[in-house]
Amino acid sequence: MADPSSYRPKPGQIPDSPGVYKFRDEHGRVIYVGKAKSLRQRLANYFQDLAGLHPRTRTMVTTAASVEWTVVSTEVEALQLEYSWIKEFDPRFNVKYRDDKSYPYLAVTLNEEFPRVQVMRGAKKKGVRYFGPYGHAWAIRETVDLMLRVFPVRTCSAGVFKRSAQIGRPCLLGYIGKCSAPCVGRISPEEHHELAEEFCDFMAGRTGAYIRRLERGMQEAAEEMEYERAARLRDDIGALKRAMEKSAVVLADATDADLIAVAEDELEAAVQIFHVRGGRVRGQRGWVTDKVEAVTTSGLVEHALQQLYGEERGDAVPKEVLVPALPEPVEPVAQWLSERRGSQVSLRIPQRGDKKDLMATVGRNAQQALGLHKTKRASDLTTRSRALEEIAGALGLDAVPLRIECFDISHLQGDDVVASMVVFEDGLARKSEYRRFQIKSFQGQDDVRSMHEVIGRRFKRYLQEKQKSGEWTEEPADDARVDDNGATAGTVTASTDDLEPDPMAGRPTDEDGRPKRFAYPPQLVVVDGGAPQVAAARRALDELGIDDVAVCGLAKRLEEVWLPEEDDPVVLPRSSEGLYLLQRVRDEAHRFAIAYQRSKRTKRLKSSPLDTVAGLGDTRRQALLKHFGSLKKLRAATVDEICEVPGVGRKTAETVAAALAGAAPSAPAVNTATGEIIEDDGVPPAALSAERGQER
Repeated sequence: MADPSSYRPKPGQIPDSPGVYKFRDEHGRVIYVGKAKSLRQRLANYFQDLAGLHPRTRTMVTTAASVEWTVVSTEVEALQLEYSWIKEFDPRFNVKYRDDKSYPYLAVTLNEEFPRVQVMRGAKKKGVRYFGPYGHAWAIRETVDLMLRVFPVRTCSAGVFKRSAQIGRPCLLGYIGKCSAPCVGRISPEEHHELAEEFCDFMAGRTGAYIRRLERGMQEAAEEMEYERAARLRDDIGALKRAMEKSAVVLADATDADLIAVAEDELEAAVQIFHVRGGRVRGQRGWVTDKVEAVTTSGLVEHALQQLYGEERGDAVPKEVLVPALPEPVEPVAQWLSERRGSQVSLRIPQRGDKKDLMATVGRNAQQALGLHKTKRASDLTTRSRALEEIAGALGLDAVPLRIECFDISHLQGDDVVASMVVFEDGLARKSEYRRFQIKSFQGQDDVRSMHEVIGRRFKRYLQEKQKSGEWTEEPADDARVDDNGATAGTVTASTDDLEPDPMAGRPTDEDGRPKRFAYPPQLVVVDGGAPQVAAARRALDELGIDDVAVCGLAKRLEEVWLPEEDDPVVLPRSSEGLYLLQRVRDEAHRFAIAYQRSKRTKRLKSSPLDTVAGLGDTRRQALLKHFGSLKKLRAATVDEICEVPGVGRKTAETVAAALAGAAPSAPAVNTATGEIIEDDGVPPAALSAERGQER
């Protein structure tokens, strides 16, 4: 625990101007970002008597080891810089909103030559128009089904679209009039794009003018006695009105507004947002957060506005934003919203009428969301704290392990040996700091030796980065080889499949604030295994002179916790929250290692000579390998013997024989029945199918 007076700036050193400040811990990692109208007055609040600080603020300032700031010209610039830094550094003491579920959006891909209407989740993409979010995907599909009658925009996938273009026939929707069939040229790309834009205009709330235009067209068709066209327009109007009826009118003046409500207690807060367009509720979403800093309702509203509109521009920011409490001060936030929209945005608290009533409804939803969240997570913050305390007590640690790293080894009968490192901070997975390793010094079924190598490589890199930052004076170990990218030889950066939306966020940083890879040490290292693996990990740390990192192992068979140089394991109760957390950490490391090992094996097995044989599909390729048992036997077979395989004719057999004759004898083949390599020693498929049982 640091003393804030040890890093308090000297009197008069802090400027009395707007700016953004960062608190860093002893390892240089940013743990809190804030903004201020006056940096001098704001920072002075952090260095008062600790007894007068909010408990969470007190924890932050005692965790920090330094503070720095950047001066800006205006409060609006401070707001923008604060948002950018929070996104970049992911500070642990800042409010972090997270969606209480994954909300689907109705998306129109205007960035494509032939725009497509579809349901989308996740991060928003550039050039795609979004509507929503909706509570359920089926609600989107019902709306789209009604509107396709009037706006027959493409809804098919890229594969279906390409297939229809190749065969010259549209899909079923094209035949029944719910798609304009641009795949077969019934409509030009320009006309289809205009149709998609009309669809977007209608979804954005500009409905009245379009319906009036259809009604005029219906009357004109009736006057000209074109009754079939008039009937079709009548049905189109009915379909659009039914689609509109699915969103109830809540504001009679066709207002475009977002309503934000907050429900909170001492530990957590829930935010609910209603998106109203054209007087109708077009979408609803909710966030929940742990209150890891001393924050008021005004502060929660300000953070919610940053989260909601930080990546939005133009019409995505409405003309009016209604909130339960105004940010302090309100002028910079209102100006920031107006700049993002490109026109004036009204940020205010509703006082009377329909808007106040609707705000009360949004508030009730926020209260229900907070209650449901607490029921689901069973006060997760308290549970995590109890789990860490139980681990510290069971292992005899001086303090709770706020950062836990777990290592696991994976291989397939000694081949493609890899390792994984997963990170949990405050009891939660920190996926942006996961790492993968290749074991290159040897190959074989020796988990103990592999564990020793991986732990050594990870902490050699830690010592190297400490030395670079001036915290370490000894020379690095002789075998700490560094490649061209600055990583210890054999290391692989985090898997792209397991990264959070911001892969740079939260990593230890250098003097320029740029993320490092291994500079932040854990308080506890967990290995997947028993006493031998634990001893190997401890030996690797001892060889590097690291004695302030605890080590334990979790054996799968009886879920026993092993400590170095202990003959008997530590047995935690089955109902222990500490054991449950260790199991989650271990299982996550195992999952990450298995995924990496399988991806390497898949890449190795892709090159088979049979893959290049024209006209030979998966079914007949599988039949050939199953019939002969190995690629070596298939290569030695005659054309007549290959013809004996069901479904293989003489012409195909001759092609296969010719292809194998010209292929390298050492090329591996794949048994598609088992997904494993078929060795040239004639291992039968029955024996190969047992290999997955040997996978670690």
